[in-house]
Amino acid sequence: MLTNKFPEAHFEIVAMSTTGDKILDTALSKIGEKSLFTKELENALERNEVDLVVHSLKDLPTSLPPGFTIGAVCKRESPYDAVVFHPKNAEKSLESLPTNSTIGTSSLRRAAQLKKHFPHLQFKDIRGNLNTRLKKLDEHDDFSAIILAAAGLRRMGWENRIDQVLSPEQCLYAVGQGALAVEVRAKDQDILNMVSALLDPQTVLRCIAERAFMKRLEGGCSVPVAVSTSIEDSQLYLTGAVYSLDGSDCLKETMQRTVVFPHEDVEGPNDDCQHVGITALGVPRRALEAADYLGTELADLLLSRGAKEILTVARQLNDAR
Repeated sequence: MLTNKFPEAHFEIVAMSTTGDKILDTALSKIGEKSLFTKELENALERNEVDLVVHSLKDLPTSLPPGFTIGAVCKRESPYDAVVFHPKNAEKSLESLPTNSTIGTSSLRRAAQLKKHFPHLQFKDIRGNLNTRLKKLDEHDDFSAIILAAAGLRRMGWENRIDQVLSPEQCLYAVGQGALAVEVRAKDQDILNMVSALLDPQTVLRCIAERAFMKRLEGGCSVPVAVSTSIEDSQLYLTGAVYSLDGSDCLKETMQRTVVFPHEDVEGPNDDCQHVGITALGVPRRALEAADYLGTELADLLLSRGAKEILTVARQLNDAR
């Protein structure tokens, strides 16, 4: 994408492994480290070995280490969750699987929502990269199906493996799911200006609202927090929810705010303004503030109804597993 926009520049890709890639025998929610998939990349950025790093936005904590910022969030791929069935269940759906069928997912968010909708199924942790998880599904009889992000399968060119896409009514998605984030050194204005050419304004506003919601709830991998966002006309809609681990307790609400303003100053090069870790050059400041405020406001509403208690119990139960 950068080469298309800046054909005169030379871009070298440096591949790296992270802690999250290496610890494959433990559920992410149990490792308890916030920057599992990001720390090694940020170290290289800090040492000036690389100039920008690309993450799945949902792997990035809502507060970044000092000196870093997300300079672009690219146009979002599908944010939904997908079901991939064992070959013997090829024609089935989650609804039609036999009672006590085992579904593989390490996500507390997915498991909590699906337990509520499909009480006849069982859920078991599965870790590893996409290849590993698909192999575990196909070559053993441990799982009837596994749940994966549709975006990851699409990016790998394995869309044909998607047997069922879960609607937001069945399973709200993770904060930032399906979006790529480009992290840069906050003071590196040239690189910041360059990567800002990749940002998608609608995706940025949606993800700021989602991240602000998560930040106020102090959520992360170890608690079931889920969202859904859309922009229609000039309104940004955010649905947010928190769940108990078994899905029996749930608080869910939707709010909206205007994010389109006439004749507006956009973020200029001298604006050192981050919203939940994101610097969005070229996006109107009032829109960014409205998105940030919407996420915080919705989280406050759920907190006033007992979200903190639900999440505290979920965290304690998960730690005890």
